[in-house]
Amino acid sequence: MAGSTYIISTIVILIILASIKQINQYEKGIRFTLGKYTGLMNPGWRLVFPIVQSYQKVDLRVKAVDVPNQEAITKDNISVGVNAVIYYKVANADKAILEVENYFYAISQLAQTTMRNVVGQVDLDELLSARDRVSENIRNIIDIATDPWGIKVSNVELKDIALPEEMKRVIGKQAEAEREKRAIIIKAEGEVMAANNMAKAAETLAGAKGALHLRTLQSINDISSDQSNTIVFAVPLEVLRAFEGYNKDKNTNLQ
Repeated sequence: MAGSTYIISTIVILIILASIKQINQYEKGIRFTLGKYTGLMNPGWRLVFPIVQSYQKVDLRVKAVDVPNQEAITKDNISVGVNAVIYYKVANADKAILEVENYFYAISQLAQTTMRNVVGQVDLDELLSARDRVSENIRNIIDIATDPWGIKVSNVELKDIALPEEMKRVIGKQAEAEREKRAIIIKAEGEVMAANNMAKAAETLAGAKGALHLRTLQSINDISSDQSNTIVFAVPLEVLRAFEGYNKDKNTNLQ
């Protein structure tokens, strides 16, 4: 009798030990009893009795899905290659197991089709200049579609947009033309400013008595600093008039 009790106790202990399952802090467990969902298991040691019960672990951490390069055609009929990365996490562990067979694979496939559809709704300029807005549109669509699966999509990032070689050359020429246009505009603006300043300087010199004569003497002094220069100087009429005015003032004082 004692031997039978010992055997039964040993079997019970072995069954209990075999029934202990560990759920980590970043996980939740899904328990099934006779094939029927019977509840969630929180982190810690939990009992799952063999034969009559089974369980699955669900990782609740944020995951990244690398969406492979997808060939898509933009709204203005330009073929581009786009790849992206999607960040998501399981919000409801029971839905992720009960509502979809393989949520990781399902999200990857959904992301590929969604990315092609969204790229087809924008033109190339918008795709290149408003990448964040396109990414947000993709995220919203995937997040709504995966909500019944208990999935929360937190972010979508477009990693690379590959253009055909001929389109790269066209964009390069366009950028070069824009730079030349800007350079011409800046040069023209500088010439306008220089002309305005020269006009103001000429007006000032013309309005001040003897100013043009002094400016001429200063120019001669600057040129004469190099002894190898040969200067042919034409005296402006204003200089002669300045001397004429000076002589008249001198004769008046003598009288």
